[in-house]
Amino acid sequence: MAGFWGRRKREQEELQAQDADLARRAEQAIVAADERIRTSADELAFASAELGDDMTADFRAALDAVRTHMGEAFQLHQLNHDEIPDTAEELRTRNARIVQLCQWAEDLIDEKSAAIADAVNRVRNAPQVVARVRADAAALEARVPQAQSSIDRLATRYSDAAMQRIAKSAEEAAQLVVFANHGADVFERRRDAGRNQEAVLALETATEATRRAASLLDAVDDFEIEALRAESTLAEVVADSRNDLAALPSAPGSPAVSAAAAALQQALNALAPAGSRTDPFGELTRLRAANTALDAAIAAARYRAEHPLPTIEAVQHALDDADRQLGIARGLVEGHRGWIGADARTRLAEAERLRVDVPSLIPAEETREQALSTARRVAQLAAEALQLAQHDIDRSRPDQGWGGGGGNGWGGGGGRGSGGGDIVSGVLGGLVIGGLLGDIFD
Repeated sequence: MAGFWGRRKREQEELQAQDADLARRAEQAIVAADERIRTSADELAFASAELGDDMTADFRAALDAVRTHMGEAFQLHQLNHDEIPDTAEELRTRNARIVQLCQWAEDLIDEKSAAIADAVNRVRNAPQVVARVRADAAALEARVPQAQSSIDRLATRYSDAAMQRIAKSAEEAAQLVVFANHGADVFERRRDAGRNQEAVLALETATEATRRAASLLDAVDDFEIEALRAESTLAEVVADSRNDLAALPSAPGSPAVSAAAAALQQALNALAPAGSRTDPFGELTRLRAANTALDAAIAAARYRAEHPLPTIEAVQHALDDADRQLGIARGLVEGHRGWIGADARTRLAEAERLRVDVPSLIPAEETREQALSTARRVAQLAAEALQLAQHDIDRSRPDQGWGGGGGNGWGGGGGRGSGGGDIVSGVLGGLVIGGLLGDIFD
């Protein structure tokens, strides 16, 4: 008893120490959050003078929300120190709420302060950014004629389908350069008028315009190299495809192989003749797909030759065997539910789950092998369930009958042991709940 009260005393002392620490943290959090609000108000004033009210409206709204919620924190702190006595639970709840409110306030201020600092940096760095935009636009403008010349030259070699990705690139890049210069002009006018938010937006769009123009012109430069690589790869795929077609007599035959070979031959016949405008990208895509389809068909035919498709009768025979195994296992488990453990029940449940899908897999050739393997798996699981269930029964079966000696039955050993009582427990398992079994044998 002394040990019990000593433990209770230690627990109470630990709880009191935790409450004291929480109270200190609540006071510190109020001071820190209030000071942060005052500092952020000064930051807002400076930012508003530099950015204007529109760009600082979100920060201002956040500070207003923080002040509202901090009012609740101050009120809770006041309740902790008024003349009305409080329970330990009331103090604990208030202090936890104070810490939560102050943490939320500081997190929100951190988020909005970082955003406003980024906006200030963008405005302050805007002169350098706009100078870079104008320089980039001038350099891109000088690249446009060269890009257009490359497009005109490439159009004599490659088809309209191949050229579609770059046919308008030079023209679109020129338009983006004009737009970038216009955005820089808008920025300067809005900045001079004190409309910083609109000025920053104009500068961001001008920067994005130069980035997109550069991407378009780079794509023109890269096109010819990509086309040459596609032509080289296309020649390799053509040679490989012709070799595959030549080797067909030695490959396993099937309707799928014949259809794939015909599709590959058609793709080869559709290749543009030498000296004409070609689309190496499209031709490579189509020929590679046809070549891959033939390889897959041959592999499937070879696999089928090595692994003949099981007949419907064979699968049905395997399913019948699985059903017999399931029936035996199910009957044993149902008849001895009080003795059967989790492992046997799990195997039986999984076997019954898999058994449901087998009939739908038998008719189609593409799923018949799966049906056979699933049926065999059902039989295996049912056999495992049967073995585990028998093991559970053998382990629980008494060595003697009703009322045997040695304390194993209901006789001289006194009380219910592992004898006859276990037999009845196994028979009634799942049917008897609570203390009913004990009441029966009282």
